[in-house]
Amino acid sequence: MSHIHCSFFGHDYIVSKDVTQHVKEYECKHCKKQMTTSGNGELIPLTPKFQEINSVLKTMYKKKARRKTPIFAR
Repeated sequence: MSHIHCSFFGHDYIVSKDVTQHVKEYECKHCKKQMTTSGNGELIPLTPKFQEINSVLKTMYKKKARRKTPIFAR
């Protein structure tokens, strides 16, 4: 039934994970199809390759954010 809804009305994506401010992972509420944003800002299917890229990107983003905060604020 969920696939029928998506075929008629299109997917209803919600943010499932924030990787960075600009890169997010999305999931359809009805059929659970997963998508992510590409380097161009377009939605593309979330493959294992892009899952790995997003996890490395999130780790690098967190490290960079930690370096920017003053030591006394940590």
